Amino acid sequence: MKLSIIIPVYNEEKNIEKVIKAVRQAPITMDKEIIIVDDGSVDQTKQLINRYSLDSEIKICFQAKNQGKGAAIRKGLKISTGDIILIQDADMEYTVDDYPTILEPFIKENAKVVFGSRFKGEITGMRWPNFVANKILTFTANLLYGTHISDEATAYKAFRSEVIKKIPLKCQRFEFCPEVTAKVAKRGYEIVDVPIRYHGRSIKDGKKITWRDGMQAIWVLIKYRFID
Repeated sequence: MKLSIIIPVYNEEKNIEKVIKAVRQAPITMDKEIIIVDDGSVDQTKQLINRYSLDSEIKICFQAKNQGKGAAIRKGLKISTGDIILIQDADMEYTVDDYPTILEPFIKENAKVVFGSRFKGEITGMRWPNFVANKILTFTANLLYGTHISDEATAYKAFRSEVIKKIPLKCQRFEFCPEVTAKVAKRGYEIVDVPIRYHGRSIKDGKKITWRDGMQAIWVLIKYRFID
C-alpha cells in the first residue's frame, strides 16, 4: 500500500522546509510519495522547494499563477499514484505524528474516507471566532447530508484513491473542504472521524483563511446539496 501526501503551498518560505522534513520523517512504514504543488508563490518558497527536485520521493509542480488551495489540490490529485491520498497543509498547524491515527482506519477497517478531528483531539491557539465558525460548518454539513462528523473544516482529510479521483471537484480556493465533504457524503461514503492535534496560527503568522471563506463554505455546502 502506498500513501500520496499532497502539500499545497503558497508563500510559505518560513515553514515549507520544516514541513517537508517532518513529512519525510513521518512515523509510518508504508511507501509514500510527497507531492508539493506551489500555487504561484511570490516569496522564496519556489527556490526552497527546488532544492528537493532530485529527491526520488518528492514530486514538484508549479502553478504559473496563484489559483487557490483547491486548484493546487486538484493538480496534485492528477499526478498522485498512491492507494491512499492525504492532504497536508504547509503551515505547521498540524503534526505528522498523527499520520498513524489517520491511516489506521484504512488498514484495519477498510475505510474509504477519514477526517482528522481537532475537536476529538487537542486544540491550542484556535481563536474563538474560528472555533464558532468550525462548529457552524460542521453542524451545517451534518444537517444537510446526514453525516456524523465532528470537524468538517479540518485540513487533515484522507481518501482511498479510487474514491477521491472519481469525484468531480471544481474548487479553486478553500472551498475544497465543504465541496469534498458534500460530494463524498452524497455518494454514500462513511466519513470516519479520528482525533488529531492542532496548534493554530494567526493571520500575522501567515494564516490565509478569512471570515469570507467561512461564508463561502456555508454556501458551498448548501449548493452541493442540490447540484453536483
